[in-house]
Amino acid sequence: MDFVTYLFFLFLVTIIGITPFFILYGFADFVYFVLYKLLGYRKPVVQSNLRKVFPDKSDKELKQIEKASYKNLADIFVEGVKGFTMSKKTIMKRHKLLNPEILKEFYEKNQGVIVAAAHYGNWEWGAFSAAYFSKNIIVGLYKPLSNKYMDGFAIRSRAKAGTILAPVNKTAYYFEQYANKASVFLMAGDQSPSNVNKAIWVDFLGIDTAFLHGVEFYAKKYNLPVLFLHMKRKKRGMYGYSLEVIVDNPSETKPGEITHKYAKMIEAMILANPGDWLWSHKRWKHSRKPDNNK
Repeated sequence: MDFVTYLFFLFLVTIIGITPFFILYGFADFVYFVLYKLLGYRKPVVQSNLRKVFPDKSDKELKQIEKASYKNLADIFVEGVKGFTMSKKTIMKRHKLLNPEILKEFYEKNQGVIVAAAHYGNWEWGAFSAAYFSKNIIVGLYKPLSNKYMDGFAIRSRAKAGTILAPVNKTAYYFEQYANKASVFLMAGDQSPSNVNKAIWVDFLGIDTAFLHGVEFYAKKYNLPVLFLHMKRKKRGMYGYSLEVIVDNPSETKPGEITHKYAKMIEAMILANPGDWLWSHKRWKHSRKPDNNK
């Protein structure tokens, strides 16, 4: 069954690959209609999250953010599939790193860095564009797909651009291999951790929130500078992103300091345009234990 699903996926990649962008977004509108209107995909989760974060907003305002988040999700789906067949020139035009010189500095010093991103706007194309805008070794941490054929396809497609996809269960191995080289580790830490005992707790969007510990843990272990990825949608299918230093010397930071700064940067980005964040994730399913003082 996995192979049949893979064949259908290849068919979808081919069709979307040859579809011009102006038609592609008509299909994205249809995906939005199916997800939001017909299926109500995770609608209770989205609505619950929005009410938690924006208790003072009216029902009309919450509905506007809700709809925008589903439109964003639909766009990311079709753009993600489109990305498999996009040329280097097209990727660099539509997903532009605005300050590549910041990575050039680390490349010239042969120094590794961590780029901490979020599931905001189009994060999918970053696995391609990062390798196109810099000479650094790009290592993207990701959760492997359950379908081994599709997972292999994803790995091969990113490899063509120059990105090394590293499964999260082998994070330690890839840091050991590349931390002391001119490398960039792409990590997204804005989703709920599977192991809450290792989580770092922060005030995020007004809620006591468990954050993945990986960014801070590996930054301190190898003393790698941490950069934040600011993402902005200029218009449909056109994105600009920039990098900002969170910390230069992680070994000198206090416990939780990196994660707190990272969380606040994500928060500011979300509040500026909440519809571009992935609200369908069960972000606040964990509660802090009384003895957890992180």
